[in-house]
Amino acid sequence: MGNEAACTVRLGKQKSSGKALLETSELLFRPAAGGARLKIPFSAIKSATAADGELRLETADGVTVLELGAAAEKWCDKILHPKTRAEKLGVKAGMNISLHGEFAGEFLRELRGATKNIQEGRIDASSELIFLSVNTAKELAAIGKVAKALQGATGLWVVYPKGKNEVTENDVLAAGRKAGLKDVKVVGFSPTHTALKFVVPLNRR
Repeated sequence: MGNEAACTVRLGKQKSSGKALLETSELLFRPAAGGARLKIPFSAIKSATAADGELRLETADGVTVLELGAAAEKWCDKILHPKTRAEKLGVKAGMNISLHGEFAGEFLRELRGATKNIQEGRIDASSELIFLSVNTAKELAAIGKVAKALQGATGLWVVYPKGKNEVTENDVLAAGRKAGLKDVKVVGFSPTHTALKFVVPLNRR
């Protein structure tokens, strides 16, 4: 999830009010009175500056100015220094991690760059984070099994496809809650997948 703010946007001579949303890799703007939405990927931004409550973003289409007030500098910093996927998922150096299911090689390399304490195919009792890959509703049954291995503040990330009928966010939420877990965070895992984090409720630790 990103940051959200009501603001006014200026692009050339055009000016409109609406809602801006700062995601992990792009900025979105939805006008309040209809009209075209604005989408600016971080990769398309040539420069980003903040001054006097305004965030100025230069792209090939020109300069877009968002009147954000006190949030302008914070948003600018996040655009210039976006978190890595591992950071968004809470992966820290030397952390004990368990993986259940199939994960892309790129993600595995990211994890190995942070820690060598990785168990694949089984859940280690000392795990601080567990990643479970789910691609169908049938595979959601694994959440109940993994939940039994969670201890203390250990987090369970369930990674599932975006926009697929085979398994939806509501399916994942229902399965996690049925297993007695509490959902605490959702992250864009990749262009095709989402990650939803569960933990054991405080009163059961």
